[in-house]
Amino acid sequence: MAERAEAMRAPQPVRAEPVEAPSRSSSAPRPHPLARLRPWVIPALLLIAFELYARRASALGSDSLAPVSAALKAWWGAAMDGSLWQATAFTLGTAALGLLVGALLALAGGIALGLSARAARMGFMTTELLRTVPSVALIPLAMLMFGFGVRMEMAVIAFATFWPLMLLVQAAVRQVEPRLLEVSRVLGLSARERAFKIVLPAIAPRLFVALRLGVAVALVVAVTVEIAANPNGMGYAMMIAQQSFDPALMLAWLGWIGVVGYAVNAGMLRLQQRVARRMGAA
Repeated sequence: MAERAEAMRAPQPVRAEPVEAPSRSSSAPRPHPLARLRPWVIPALLLIAFELYARRASALGSDSLAPVSAALKAWWGAAMDGSLWQATAFTLGTAALGLLVGALLALAGGIALGLSARAARMGFMTTELLRTVPSVALIPLAMLMFGFGVRMEMAVIAFATFWPLMLLVQAAVRQVEPRLLEVSRVLGLSARERAFKIVLPAIAPRLFVALRLGVAVALVVAVTVEIAANPNGMGYAMMIAQQSFDPALMLAWLGWIGVVGYAVNAGMLRLQQRVARRMGAA
């Protein structure tokens, strides 16, 4: 009996009950269904305010502005007769060709200046002098050399995109791990092999950031050249609408240029994120 009493007094081991960890899906707050519409609130309010202001100005006898509803009708008319798509294709195609030329030259120049300190010192003064020249100031020279058309616009776009892209590529090359470059020298890689096998894979994420900047610059310069000199594209169509005293069509072109720019930038951002995910997975 004494042994039994002692056994009853002894502390019994406590069993730990398994505790279920809270699932992430249950703990994370669910986004509101209208949360995706929040970024569009301010643009919608601005459009409504412009619509009311333009209608008020028209009621007072002003014909310099058109309401948003009239601009949408003008945009639909341009889309139906095909002029919208023709001008858009010309501007985007010319901007892409000019960016391609400028980006290839900038890539070669940025890698050369980034790998060679001597070349960077020699080209510093030339770079600082030429990159400050406004690209629009080259329009008269480009017109004398190439005349009106695609080549003239391409030349100005290539010049405008070359300098910022080259400086960004040069800065990216300088941030490449020095040990990688030392290993490439020990292995006896040529300058071309070093650039393609070591430098380009290392700077790929920064290269996409530079290309996003280049796309925006190319589109802005393309529209500017078309407004100033080239009788083609979206910029020229907007200028013709302004000279024809058609504010609805002019505003339609202005809004469409903004939509195209937003779509191009969003596409480049999505491409950059996809490439970054693939490189991270690799």
